[in-house]
Amino acid sequence: MTEAVYYILLALRKPNHGYGIIQEVERLTGGRVALGAGTLYGAIQTLEKKMWIEIYSVDTTSRKKKEYVITDLGRAAFEAERVRLEELLKNAELMGELK
Repeated sequence: MTEAVYYILLALRKPNHGYGIIQEVERLTGGRVALGAGTLYGAIQTLEKKMWIEIYSVDTTSRKKKEYVITDLGRAAFEAERVRLEELLKNAELMGELK
């Protein structure tokens, strides 16, 4: 899972639209990760195909703005990545043993 996908899934723990996702990812990372629209919407298409996210609502009065939300499958993928990252951090502590 890429870092962008990880943060997109995290941003969709509650329903959100594209621009809201971009803002939330920037907030979560202190501005370190700034998603471009092309990156975001390409990832959204991929995540929908994997059934990790789904459309939550469509506002037809506002340029068909779509809100997305993470699915149970997406939560499972996110949890697997969280566990993998914890393992990386735990194993990184081994570098301290080299001193």
